[in-house]
Amino acid sequence: MSKRSILHMFDPMPNNSPFDINMALDAGFDVLMPYSNVKLENIQNLTQDAIFSRSPSGIKKTGIFIGGRDIGLAIDMLQATKPAMVPPFEVSVFADPSGAYTTAAALVACVEKALKEVHGKALTDCKALVFGGTGPVGIATGIIASLQGANTVLVDHLSVDTANDAAKQYNRRFSANMSGAVARTDADKIALLADADIVFCTAKAGIRVLSAAVLAQTRQLKVAGDVNAVPPAGIEGIAANDMAVPMTHATQSPKAVGVGALAVGNVKYKLQHELLKSMLKSDKPVVIDFREAFSKARDLV
Repeated sequence: MSKRSILHMFDPMPNNSPFDINMALDAGFDVLMPYSNVKLENIQNLTQDAIFSRSPSGIKKTGIFIGGRDIGLAIDMLQATKPAMVPPFEVSVFADPSGAYTTAAALVACVEKALKEVHGKALTDCKALVFGGTGPVGIATGIIASLQGANTVLVDHLSVDTANDAAKQYNRRFSANMSGAVARTDADKIALLADADIVFCTAKAGIRVLSAAVLAQTRQLKVAGDVNAVPPAGIEGIAANDMAVPMTHATQSPKAVGVGALAVGNVKYKLQHELLKSMLKSDKPVVIDFREAFSKARDLV
């Protein structure tokens, strides 16, 4: 009898994400088993229960998905699964807390493509601002951009200390090179944008971060990407489906182009789907975090 595919979904939050459950089912898993309020110290026992209950052939149809909202804890949980496995009892593991890894990977890949096609530049040539930079998607975006060589600044809307603390924490962890900044007012935003080439907008849904008046003051902006699909757009003038569309409000940066939330979201959806499918198709266990997600996102764009 053919064994059914099972995805064990470990989440430190009170509820697993319905988005992730829908995605996993659509990717082809037969059975989804959500676990809530999972602690780091639970990972070893849960992993071993998952692997030792099936034969090596069944192991190939078993996977672990790690959710939550804390991108650092998700990596810790992913790492904790590794010593719990005993060859040949090894399963694929995919960490994507709050969809932050796949969303950030899709955002950076889309902006990178627009930057190359319109301006002939790479991320390593540019200064990038991440507004909403202390949230899960913002931090993941900043790490990916920094590891690709961009001079990356995490921007918080309330506290420079919060931004600096996040930058220092994740610089140490992933050998990134980010700094922090605060932008409480339009004047603060204009000052930060004065020498910025790239803007990533990862702030909360429904919040206008950059207005037309602010954009009109930018002088060297090349690409701006927004992940907010809930009106109003995070960046005024960028439509949801825009992919490298000229930004009419950036009047002093006439070659600036925008990438909209649905353009990013389309890549994010395909990316998560393909990564989940890879857990079922691969003959060998795969381990997926933001690095593998970005590599695949580049292929998809």
